[in-house]
Amino acid sequence: MAISFFTAPGRFFKGNLHTHSDMSDGALAPGEVCRRYREAGYDFISITDHFLGMYGYPITDTRAFRADGFTTIPGAELHIDAMDNGGLWHILAVGLPEDFAPPDVPHFMHTECSESAAELAARAREAGAFVAIAHPHWSGLTEADARRITAAHAVEIYNHGCAVECDRGDGLLSFEHMLNEGRRLTAIATDDAHFHNPDHFGGWVMVKARENSPEALLAALKAGDFYASSGPEIHDIRLTGRAIEVKCSPASTIAVQGNVTAASFECGEGLASATIALDRFAASPWVRVTVIDGAGKRAWSNPIWLDG
Repeated sequence: MAISFFTAPGRFFKGNLHTHSDMSDGALAPGEVCRRYREAGYDFISITDHFLGMYGYPITDTRAFRADGFTTIPGAELHIDAMDNGGLWHILAVGLPEDFAPPDVPHFMHTECSESAAELAARAREAGAFVAIAHPHWSGLTEADARRITAAHAVEIYNHGCAVECDRGDGLLSFEHMLNEGRRLTAIATDDAHFHNPDHFGGWVMVKARENSPEALLAALKAGDFYASSGPEIHDIRLTGRAIEVKCSPASTIAVQGNVTAASFECGEGLASATIALDRFAASPWVRVTVIDGAGKRAWSNPIWLDG
């Protein structure tokens, strides 16, 4: 029997989960940020301004900028104590309530605080937020750091702003290290847009939900009913016996990755589908799919856990 991973009811909605406005260090007012994403064809956005004392700990109110076919989800980028390399933690919290109590973090520099990153992430999750570890490569995240954030739902595997500014937009290695340790995490692609440079409209999630509302989108994100992309579309992924079937927009490579070095792929011109045997994945508890188009843009599935 074929098992499809896109059977959740509803349709796909395109959204950006990491964006800044002039409520923190972005160049544009919240309304203008929302207008630009709406006009670019996005269905939703979360403005995640830096949750620091120097900005008044903003959870930017974007309710006034919702419109037919476009919604917003409140959120913030949380900061706390120092990672192993001395840098400040960056943790996305999408769906953060407006009364979320801030930690005592006045600015971007490390300050001794009674709360840890793990505790802050757990508190955000308990408050109802979808929690993600932001830009692991840019941050210099260590494996020990990654292990600390046990409350995360997801890892930011592509950050367009970091890719544009300094070629440090990737988070796949950190993500796979955590998967290999049994962490059942999902993968998001984002912009981290500030609009000081071309850091926007380059990474997004496609969320399958019953409706384009903050509540439905958050539920779908937490359930893993989405994929991440910088260009291609994934139409269907299903397991059939010991093979995985993928249908997508025209691609040059359709690849399947698993634990350690397990991988298999199909290459061609204008590939719209592939059936890839899972023989190489007998020892892997998970697999994931990457679709690469002719321009080098990618789409990434969430991991599929083969043990149920």
